[in-house]
Amino acid sequence: MGKTIVTVLGQDTVGIIAKVCTYLSDNNINIEDISQTIIQGYFNMMMIVDTSKTEKPFADMVKDLEVIGEGLGVKISCQKEEIFTKMHRI
Repeated sequence: MGKTIVTVLGQDTVGIIAKVCTYLSDNNINIEDISQTIIQGYFNMMMIVDTSKTEKPFADMVKDLEVIGEGLGVKISCQKEEIFTKMHRI
């Protein structure tokens, strides 16, 4: 699969990073870069992850992370790096 951009946005709450990172680790998805900030109670995290070693289909990973986000009250989005890069060149 390659690299994927994962973004997490929403109200800050306990356990966001832990739950997202645990899911990634459990599925053999490596975090290559990560940035997170909290501004006036709003949580924002962006990660570049390597999905080349996971057996999880991309669509399943996207759905799983969306469900985790719903449970945490945040929005989790995934986008393949090549699409992300092309969109931001326009």
